[in-house]
Amino acid sequence: MLNTLESLFKLARDRKSNPVDGSYTNKLLSDKSLSKEKVLEEINELIKAVEKNTNKIHEAADVFYHLIMYLESNEIKIEDVMDELNKRKK
Repeated sequence: MLNTLESLFKLARDRKSNPVDGSYTNKLLSDKSLSKEKVLEEINELIKAVEKNTNKIHEAADVFYHLIMYLESNEIKIEDVMDELNKRKK
């Protein structure tokens, strides 16, 4: 399970270093406005899917993917996010 998330972060970091022409991932990483728009859109789609009890898994996967690209495009490292979450443990 965590391997899949780690792979997405590696993909984002690799694409930042080695862009691929026509890559949707690269488009999200280079266009912060698009990345933000897609995160908001996908979260709204997930909320609607949960409320209607349809497509929840698909929409949740879209949220994870787009959020990872948004974080990376804005230089927010997952390692720092995980450290912050660890600090919040009670």
